[in-house]
Amino acid sequence: MRIAQVAPLFEPVPPATYGGTERVVAYLTDALVDLGHEVTLIASGDSHTRARLMAAAPRSLRLDKTCRDYLAYHIRQLEMVARYAECFDVIHFHTGFLHMPLARRLATPSVTTLHGRLDLPEVQMLMESLPDVPVVSISDAQRLPLAMARWIGTVYHGLPQHLLPFQAIPSDYVAFIGRISPEKRVDRAIAIARQAGIELRIAAKVDAADRDYFAQTIEPLLHGPGVQYLGEIGEREKAALLGGARALLFPIDWPEPFGMVVIEALSCGTPVIAWDHGSVSELLDDGVTGWIVDSIDAAVEAVGRTGDIDRAACRATFERRFGAARMADDYLAIYDRLIPRPERGCVEAISA
Repeated sequence: MRIAQVAPLFEPVPPATYGGTERVVAYLTDALVDLGHEVTLIASGDSHTRARLMAAAPRSLRLDKTCRDYLAYHIRQLEMVARYAECFDVIHFHTGFLHMPLARRLATPSVTTLHGRLDLPEVQMLMESLPDVPVVSISDAQRLPLAMARWIGTVYHGLPQHLLPFQAIPSDYVAFIGRISPEKRVDRAIAIARQAGIELRIAAKVDAADRDYFAQTIEPLLHGPGVQYLGEIGEREKAALLGGARALLFPIDWPEPFGMVVIEALSCGTPVIAWDHGSVSELLDDGVTGWIVDSIDAAVEAVGRTGDIDRAACRATFERRFGAARMADDYLAIYDRLIPRPERGCVEAISA
């Protein structure tokens, strides 16, 4: 199958540090190549892939200090898609909504994975005007605000099996990995760790939109005892941090569409303590791969019970449900449904 993967341009594929969507695109693209498909990745020029790379921007936009108009590169990317659309059997977009008016007018079948939150009135208004665009959710919970959309499947994210290795014996700390923003609630993580009397190690980025929140609300909390702030980290550091943690704290306060770090923790054998928002109940088995809680006190109690969780069972759940090869197979089934089949002739029909 000839497949185009169209990635966001803000980060390289895969990203050097934080970047959930671009990381998923990287794992999916390479898994499709491993399965023998002819894959083209349309992304930033500093991306690394086993597929053919078409660069819509010379480098990822978040790190390109010379770029003054991001939209220009996104329009250029769409023009590339339109120009080469007939070279593909299917086009898979991961770029939000900007491409949708173009995609519905192309002869080549396409599908869009919606990676972000969908409970916004602007999104509902937009999707009501695009009812025929086929879309994929990354959890069943994510799609609830958009009942009118043309959902053709839910595909959970997946990771390469050996990316984040299993670690049977943890150290004595808990971890928080993600963005520092109001909805991610790192303040809750700090409160949980301090009340439980355990060290918290935080690996997180601060987006420009959240700098004031970080400076005013979170940074003062970092100066107390028992908290180590590591900033953004790469894949090697993530494996060590997650693998060594007694638990990952995931105290979110928003309808999380997926939560990549949850399955990253399970890959290491590390249980997760999470609030029941968004996709959490789809990813975790309460009491088996972690604890689903609704208060800081309940989370503190769960920290004390992490020894009751079988880390090998966490890893087994990851291998069964969240591998990159499974993700690729799920998407291939969707591609196959989208590609039109020629009418069978009489001889073929008789022999069937």
